[in-house]
Amino acid sequence: MEPRLSILTLGVRNFSASFRFYRDGLGFQTKAKETDGIAWFTTTSGVLLGLYPIDKLAEDIGPDVQPRPGFSGITLAHNVRQKEQVAQVLAFAEQAGGKIVKPAQDVFWGGHAGYFTDPDGYHWEVAWNPGATWDAAGNLTI
Repeated sequence: MEPRLSILTLGVRNFSASFRFYRDGLGFQTKAKETDGIAWFTTTSGVLLGLYPIDKLAEDIGPDVQPRPGFSGITLAHNVRQKEQVAQVLAFAEQAGGKIVKPAQDVFWGGHAGYFTDPDGYHWEVAWNPGATWDAAGNLTI
């Protein structure tokens, strides 16, 4: 697994208010519109900051995860260049002491993904996106 953080997604209870806070209040740049329901903001480090409704984020991880104490509404993402790397990275994470909570599988948005938790229970998504592009430094671009 390459030591790279691609996307940091924050589960939010009020998407519009959070969208305006990051875009208008803090000046984060995005091509998204407030009505999109999901937003990706660029950062100077190349890590993307995502906003997504907390209930939908919990649903994506699996049926046993609900937005409540114990699930902070934050996931970390590691994107890979090839579909088969999703399962490889999940296995690597499990061998390192992580727990697979959603095995590698095709997902509703057209990619392939799974989730593991680190020893503290933070959720990491490992994902392959067929439309992803990468810059010369190896940073994901959307």
